[in-house]
Amino acid sequence: MINFFANMFGYLLNFFYNILNNYGLAIIIFSIALKIILLPISIKQQQTMKKTSKVQAQMKELQDKYKSNPEKLNQEMMSLYKKEKVSPFSGCISAIIQIILLFSVFYLVRNPLTHMKKVDQELINTYKDELNEEGLLNSAYPEISIIKERGSKDEAVNLNMEFLGIDLSSVPTQDAQNFKTWIIPVLYVISSVVSIRITNKIQTNTKERDTKKPVELDENGNPKEAPIDPMTQTNKMMTWFMPVMSVSIAMVAPLGLALYWFMNNLLMIAERLILDKVLNKEEAEDA
Repeated sequence: MINFFANMFGYLLNFFYNILNNYGLAIIIFSIALKIILLPISIKQQQTMKKTSKVQAQMKELQDKYKSNPEKLNQEMMSLYKKEKVSPFSGCISAIIQIILLFSVFYLVRNPLTHMKKVDQELINTYKDELNEEGLLNSAYPEISIIKERGSKDEAVNLNMEFLGIDLSSVPTQDAQNFKTWIIPVLYVISSVVSIRITNKIQTNTKERDTKKPVELDENGNPKEAPIDPMTQTNKMMTWFMPVMSVSIAMVAPLGLALYWFMNNLLMIAERLILDKVLNKEEAEDA
C-alpha cells in the first residue's frame, strides 16, 4: 500500500518538477496541493476535535456518576458519542492517514528515481552496481547516490536538488559538519512545537466556551483533569507522537523529506487557525 501511494504522489511531484525544474520548489507546491486535496479530511478532523472538546464536561459527569460501574459507564459513553455524532474511532482513522502519508512521502523522497521519475529499474540497478564497485554507493539511499554521481552525465537520473544554497539530497547525520544541513530540520522542530501549542490552545478555548469557565492548564499547557476516553487519549498521543517520530526520521533522511514536513507544518498551522475561525463563526450563527 505504501508503494502504491508513493507512486501516486510521485506522479504529482514529478508534474510540478517538470514545470519548475527545481526539486525544492516542486516539494513546496506538492505540499500545498496535497494539503488542498486532503482539506475535506482536515475539516472533518477539526470538527471532530471541537465536538470532542464539547462532550468533555458530560464525560466527566458520567465518570463521576458511574465510577463504580465500568460496564454502565461504557454504555453511557457510547450513547453520548451517538447522541453528539462523535465516533470514538475517529482519532484512529486520523492516525492511520497520518502514518500512511508519513511513510509514503518517505519512500518517495528515498527513491525519487523509482517513484518520481519512473526510471527503468534495470538502469537503476546498473548504476547501483557501478557505484558499489567504486565505493560511492550509499546503501541506505542508493538512488540519491545515483543522482549525485551520475546525474550530471545522464539526464534520465538527473534532479536539480539545490534549493536556496542547500543540497536537498544531503542527510543531516551523514553531513553533520555542514551547518546548512541542519537549517531545515531545526525549522521543522520549531514549527512542530508551534503546531502542538496552537492545537492545544484551540482545544482549550473550545472547552472554555462550552463550560463557560476558564480551563486550568498543567505545566505543558494541557487541560487539567481532562476526562479520560479512548478518542481523547488517541488524539493526545498522536499530537506528540507524530512530530517526534517525524523528527527522528528527518535526521536520517534526505533533506527533501524535512522540507516537505516543514511546509506541511506551516500549512497545518494556517489551516487550523482559519478553520477554527470559520467553524466558530458557523457555531455562533447556528446558536
